[in-house]
Formats: sequence, C-alpha cells, structure tokens
Amino acid sequence: MNASPSKPDNPLIASPSNGGADTVGALLRRTVSRNGATEAVLFQDRRWSYAQLEMGVDRVARRLLDLGLPKGARIAAYGANSDAYLLLYLACAKSGLVHVPVNFALKGDELSYLLNDSGASVLVVDPELLPLVDELRSASRLPALEQVWPMFPGTDSPEPSVVETALTDDVDTVPVEDEGGEQEILQLLYTSGTTSAPKGAMMTHKALLAEYISSIIGLDLTADDRPLIAMPLYHSAAMHVFMLPYLSLGATIRLIARPDVGKILELVEEERIGSLFLAPTVWVPLSNHPDLETRDLSSLTKAQYGASIMPVTVLQRLRSRYPKIGFYNCFGQSELGPLCTVLRPEEHETRPASCGRPVFYVEARVVTTDGSIAAAGEPGEIQYRSPQLLVGYWNKPEATAEAFVDGWFRSGDQVTRDAHGYIQVVDRIKDVINTGGVNVAPREVEDCIYELPEVAEVAVIGIADARWIEAITAVVVLKDGASLTAESVRAHVKSRLADYKAPKRVDFVAELPRNQSGKLLKRELRAERAD
Repeated sequence: MNASPSKPDNPLIASPSNGGADTVGALLRRTVSRNGATEAVLFQDRRWSYAQLEMGVDRVARRLLDLGLPKGARIAAYGANSDAYLLLYLACAKSGLVHVPVNFALKGDELSYLLNDSGASVLVVDPELLPLVDELRSASRLPALEQVWPMFPGTDSPEPSVVETALTDDVDTVPVEDEGGEQEILQLLYTSGTTSAPKGAMMTHKALLAEYISSIIGLDLTADDRPLIAMPLYHSAAMHVFMLPYLSLGATIRLIARPDVGKILELVEEERIGSLFLAPTVWVPLSNHPDLETRDLSSLTKAQYGASIMPVTVLQRLRSRYPKIGFYNCFGQSELGPLCTVLRPEEHETRPASCGRPVFYVEARVVTTDGSIAAAGEPGEIQYRSPQLLVGYWNKPEATAEAFVDGWFRSGDQVTRDAHGYIQVVDRIKDVINTGGVNVAPREVEDCIYELPEVAEVAVIGIADARWIEAITAVVVLKDGASLTAESVRAHVKSRLADYKAPKRVDFVAELPRNQSGKLLKRELRAERAD
C-alpha cells in the first residue's frame, strides 16, 4: 500500500458535473454559510456556534499542516466522545489527512496492532489514556508514531491540546482551503473484529457524503430534531449516521462522553431532546431504568436503534409505553459507512423483527450458498452495491478481493427478503449453529429466551460437541434480584420452538462481553467455553 491512500477512478462514484471537489470540508463550509450563528455542538460547558466550530477546525487543520506530513498521512484519535474528537475529524477532512478512529477500550496488543497497521504518524488521545500509550512507546512498540497530542487540557504534555488549539487566538485563523479530493481517503474505519483481526475500511469523502444523504432521507433527519449523541464517535453509526448528517443540516447537537442511562434520561427531559440513537445494549437497561417512572420524555419523537440486534420483546415494550415516539431500525456495517437499511416507524407494526429496506444510495441482493438469487423468504447472504462502499481494506489486498464478487460486496450477514423487499436478519453467517446436522439461527433462540421476565440479556452460541457437532449454549444475564434455573430456560424454549433448538447448556453470568459500540463478542464466549 502506498503512503498516500488516495483512490482515484472509483467506478462506483461519479465526479460532480461542475468539476469541483465535493468533500466533507466543503460540506462544513456550506453549512456554516447558512447557519453561522446557530449553536452547533454543546459538550460539557462549551457551546460552539457553527462559525466558531469552523474557526476551531481551521486552527487545528493549520496545526496539522504545519507538521509537514505527506498527503494521506494517518492521524489516530483515541478517546471518548468530546468536541475535540469532532474538531480533529473535520480538521483531517480539510487538511488532506486520514482520520483513524480508535476504540477507547483497546490497550496493549490490540492498541498497538491498530496503530501500527494504520501507520499513524500522530496520535491524539484523552489525557486519562496517555499511560497506556506511554507504556507502548517506552517498549518501542509504536515505531511509526511521531507525535502524541492530548484531546483537551489535563496533562503536562509538551504539546497543546486540540481544544486549546481550537480556542486560542494565537494560531493563524486564515481559512484552510480543502487539501483533499472527493475520491481520496478520509477515514480508515476499522471493523469491530468480532470474528477476526480488525480491518481498516478505506472510506473516501465521496462515499461518506453519499452515506450522509442516505441517513438524512432514510431517518427523516431535520435541523429541528435537537439530537443527543451518546454512542461512541469512534464507531461509524454515531459519527456518520447522526453527527455529520445533523451538522450538515444545521441542527444543534448535544454530545456526551459516554452513554450513561441516567444522564441520558436527565438530558432528554431538561434539554427537550427530540432524537436519540442508542445501541440495543443501552436501550435494554434504559427500558428497565427506575428513572423512567419520573422523567418527562414528551419531547422525544425519534428513537433509533442499531449496531446489534434489538430483542423484539424489548422493542415492543418500549413502543407500547411510548406510542408517540417513532422508532427506526438502522442496519448496516462499517464498510458502507455504515447505514444500509432502515425500518421506519410506520413499518414496525407489521414487521417488528425486520430491519427494513435499503436506503437511498444502497442496492442489495440476497444470494444463496450456490450463488443463485434467493427466492422470497429463502435465507442467503445479503450483498451490496453502492457509492457508499469502501474502496478496499488498508494493506489487505487478499481480504479486499475476497469481499467482492462481480462488483457486489459480501456482507457476511445471513438474511431473508420478502416479496416487498423487506430484510430480516437471520444471523451472521459465521454465528449460525450446526447442531446434529441442522442449522439453527441463534437470534431465534435468543428472542425466545428474552420472553422470560427474569432475563436482562442473553447470547446463544454453538460449542464444539462430539455428539451434536455444535451444542446450543445460552449465556444468560439475569435482572437484579431475579432467579432462574437452566431447566426452566430449556423448558420455555421447548414450549415455543422445536426441541432441537433448546440449549443443551445454560450458563448464568454477570455480564456479556461487548465492544464499546455495543456489539456482542461471541468469539470470546466461545473461546471461554472451548474446553
């Protein structure tokens, strides 16, 4: 892979008719021209108007350019949500550099792998995470890293923080002209690595702009929604389905560092939040939170969920309790920026388990194992063709080649599609359980176990077994104070599903392993039970 990850001549992305580059930097400029005095982002006690945000972005971009890095150099961001995180992303967009979001839960080998794989020259980090970086640097495990900047004040770092740079009057504030091109890479968006080592999806300006349009249309986003963003910005959904599309519309966005359920409910009431995206792993505890009895959520009209499968029983409970809230199911994957399909509020009544139909810029097909197009209702792999697509995986030509067939991207998700085009996820193809020679979708068993009122969370996996090939195993987290036996779980499943779908083993645990975007790490559950 060359030092500059630009990718011209992508046949999936057309050049604009006027010949001018359309980039995320240009998107910011257009938004500011319409909404300069409007409040853009509220984080802690800092309030940024659109004009102030652009000025801060220009200051950070100027500082990046002054480093003299080659075009396309990688700038890694390692931290929780903050205004500094957003400023850095937009500054990379303006300065022709590549933003590399890093999961703030990573450390040690996981952290060094991602930083070394991306070849990041500069790492911008939350002050509290600096010791983890210093440990790797002292062991000479980050050879390509040249500089480390703090996100915001709080350390004795010789480098000024991103927030200080954005706010100081001493830095040249002459507007930075876009250094990037629409076909050039803006972000290495690493996959979550639930089944293998993370891969860096190379996302161009043009692909992300297409995804923003799909998000706005598919989710009915407006400037008046007053959204709250609580899910991690390092994850594609929070940044590219909500933060950037809402900024492009001129909305006022409340940003918080982490998805604390009590804080979320407090802000919805106090700041009259109108739009809220959460992963199912946050919606589930929110649906059981004691503050729901006292908080006024009447301002909330749009609620989106995605990043993992929402238990149908939890969704129905929320919809029944809050009939005036429109729920949107957002389904996709990082390689498309990530939004692929949406189930709209009016479609939930008859299809609560569906993830909807493809969004504006996405074309989908369902393919069976023999390569033929699946009939309505027949399981198969969903594949995509779209201007939102990655142009390849960073430094992984073999993985890139394996990901495409006849110009279609292979998702690895097993779904069915009905006669009206609605998609329903069966499961990740790698997660389907072969028990006694019969395939079982874990989600079907999980939804059944969620019907038990004692269950807070459940994951169903297959464990290698001499008799059954794979033994269905349920890993269950109980609600506080609840009790349940393995036999009662099995009896409930047998009362609703075929006997062979009942778990051979039921484990009760305190919590399930997840990454920071809320995606369940089933490989860890399987590894723990491999013996």
